[in-house]
Amino acid sequence: MASISVDWYGHKVKLSFMRQLMPERELITSVHAVCFHREQLLIVNLNDRGWDFPGGHIEEGETAEACLEREVLEEAYVKGTCHLLGAVEVNHEGNPLWKESSPYPIVGYQLFYRMDITEFLSFAAEHESTERLLIQPQEVADYHKGWHEVYEAVMEEAKRHANRTCTTETYGN
Repeated sequence: MASISVDWYGHKVKLSFMRQLMPERELITSVHAVCFHREQLLIVNLNDRGWDFPGGHIEEGETAEACLEREVLEEAYVKGTCHLLGAVEVNHEGNPLWKESSPYPIVGYQLFYRMDITEFLSFAAEHESTERLLIQPQEVADYHKGWHEVYEAVMEEAKRHANRTCTTETYGN
């Protein structure tokens, strides 16, 4: 398990990647897709974050998988098949700035999926992203300004699952 302590906008949090983990719905704070087209990685340039994986927050009544499909469509304008890689635990227990009134749990989870792109739609930049780009996976740290070993573990897990046809229901079979 890869772990690191990071500073997120003045908040000290511990991040840990846990393979194959599907936490309880109320603990999931966001979902993200590591999108591949053949051997290339798709990243998006987001207004507030810069180059990153497409993803975002789950809306009320939405499943994690439905959120993933919506966010990838809105930010990257692609469709594909996906399966769960695991979750990054976001632990605020050592964060003196975390408050009971936070919209996030003291220990929450960001789900990560691998998506194999099956369809590119016209890129309209109508939502949070200004552009999309296909790169070689080993170049991601050159684009993603917050790249660290936990994201590297997610990427390695995504590469390890190339050409697999599992879903969240059949993961590991």
